[in-house]
Amino acid sequence: MAEKLTAVKGMNDILPPESARWEWLEEKVRSLMARYAYRNIRTPILEHTRLFVRSIGEVTDIVEKEMYSFEDRADKHGDAEHLSMRPENTASVVRAITEHNLLYDGGKRLYYMGPMFRRERPQRGRYRQFHQIGAEALGFAGPEVDAELILLAAALWRELGLSDWRLEINSLGQPEERAQHRAQLIAYLEQHVEQLDEEARRRLHSNPLRILDTKNPAMQDLVNGAPRLIDFLGTASLAHFEGLKAMLDANGVPWTLNPRLVRGLDYYNLSVFEFVTDRLGAQGTICAGGRYDYLIGQMGGKAAPAVGWALGVERVLDLLKQQGAEPPGPVPDAYAVVPEAGALPQVLKCLQALRAAGVSVQMHAPAAGSEGMGSMKSQFKRADASGAAFALIFGQDELAQGCVALKPLRAGQEQAQQLQPLADVAAWAERLRSLP
Repeated sequence: MAEKLTAVKGMNDILPPESARWEWLEEKVRSLMARYAYRNIRTPILEHTRLFVRSIGEVTDIVEKEMYSFEDRADKHGDAEHLSMRPENTASVVRAITEHNLLYDGGKRLYYMGPMFRRERPQRGRYRQFHQIGAEALGFAGPEVDAELILLAAALWRELGLSDWRLEINSLGQPEERAQHRAQLIAYLEQHVEQLDEEARRRLHSNPLRILDTKNPAMQDLVNGAPRLIDFLGTASLAHFEGLKAMLDANGVPWTLNPRLVRGLDYYNLSVFEFVTDRLGAQGTICAGGRYDYLIGQMGGKAAPAVGWALGVERVLDLLKQQGAEPPGPVPDAYAVVPEAGALPQVLKCLQALRAAGVSVQMHAPAAGSEGMGSMKSQFKRADASGAAFALIFGQDELAQGCVALKPLRAGQEQAQQLQPLADVAAWAERLRSLP
C-alpha cells in the first residue's frame, strides 16, 4: 500500500460543512464592502523577499524568524531571485498601487481576501497558513477615513452577530515624535536592564517600542512605568487623534485608550487600533490596523497617506462558535428521488431547467458498489438528511403522465403532494423556491 500523505503541519484543509461557514462570511464581507464603496484587489502569494524586508522591517520577528523564503531557480541570465510567501498583504497592496500607478486620479478604497503564511508554532487561532480579510484606503490623510475603516469593521461585527469585543486605540505620532520617545524609552530601559528578559534585551536598541507589547508577566510593572509615546505627540498628531475619537463617539462606537498598543510592523504612524476579545485566550486580537502614511514612498511610489486593517478569518469564525452565533448551513430547495436508472435522462433535463431558474436541487446518486438506484425508503432518508424542503419524485407513474411529484418534507408544510408538468418547469420553479 502506498504511503498515506497528509497536509503540511499548520496548514489545514477546510472541508464541508465547515467551508460553508467560510463562504457565508466571505459573502457578508463582499456585500458590506460594496456598501462602503471598497473594491476588490487580488495580489500574488509570492513576492520578492525585499518587499517585506523594506516594508515590515528587517528586525521584526516576521522577517527574522517567520517568513517562508527561498532562492528561486536561476533564469537564463544566471540570476536567482529571493522570494517569500506573503506573511501579510498590506505590503503587496502598496506594491501593486505603486507599480500600476493606481493613485494617479485620486484615492482608492480596496479590500482583499486570501491566505498568508508565517512559520509560527501552530496553536489555536494561529496557523502557518492563515487567512485574512483586509481593507485599505490609500490617498486619504484625514482622521475621518481612519474612523470610516473602524466603523466598517464594527458594522461587520453587527452583520455577523458578534458582540463580545472591545476596541483599543492609540496614536504612534510621526517619525520625529517617535524618535524623541525612542531615545527616552531606551534610556529608561537601560536603567532597568536587569529586569529585561532575553527577548527584550535583544530588542533594546533595534526595536524598543515592541518591548512595550511584551506578554511577560514579570515585566508588566516595568513597561507600565515606561515613558508613554502619546505624551510626546505634537499639536497636529494630537488633533488627528482627537478627531478620530470624536467621530467614534458621535457614532456610538466604544473605545479604550491603550498607550502600549504599538502594533508589530514598522510602517505605522498616527492612528493604530485593535479589536480584541477575551474568548480566544492569548490570541485575542481579531482585527487590527492603523495608518501608514510613509510606506508608499518607502516602496518607491509618490508619497501618499494610507490607512487599513486586516482581520483573521480563523479567529473570527472561532469567535462565532464561542458565542453560538452559527450561520445557517446551505441546504438544497429540493431533493430528486429517482426509483429507476432508466429515468435519468428525463430527470437530468428537468433538474437542469430548475437550476437554470434558480432552484437548488440535489439529485440522488447511489454509492459506489450499489446495485440500482436504491430503495425508495433509503432515498427518502437521504432526502430528509439533506435538509431540503421538498422531494421531487420521478416515479414511473408520474413520468408516464409527463409529470414529477412534489412532496413536502418539513413539518408545518400544509401542502399535499402535487404533480407538476415536466413540459413547463418554469411555470412552477418559482413556486418551489418561494414555498415555506
